[in-house]
Amino acid sequence: MGFTGGRTANPSYEDVCSGATGHAEAVQVIYDPLQVSYEELARLFFETHDFTQVNRQGPDVGTQYRSEIFYADENQRQAAEKLKSLLEAKGFKVATAVTKAGPFWKADDYHQNYYQKNGRQPYCHVYRKIF
Repeated sequence: MGFTGGRTANPSYEDVCSGATGHAEAVQVIYDPLQVSYEELARLFFETHDFTQVNRQGPDVGTQYRSEIFYADENQRQAAEKLKSLLEAKGFKVATAVTKAGPFWKADDYHQNYYQKNGRQPYCHVYRKIF
């Protein structure tokens, strides 16, 4: 877990929560395209969070909780936009932004593997088949 999409170098969790940095809470996914495609990962992203919410996910509210895909190259951008279009064609109002990736700043250790460390179940991420 970490932060991206903002204006401040190496922000703290508190900085990001203030709303002043412009960052989103994010994960950086490193994957093997021989094992899974970018589009499959992007589909999973859409199917495990509420892409219709603006600046929130469940009870977590703030610009840092916005729905956003940060892409690394043109192929990733096109795949994300294609999925958004498919969802919109199904009648969904998609709030997810698709943005060129910038620096990714790793969050402090406390926020890594948060659910495992705190003995909780995810409370705003539930898988649902959409595609």
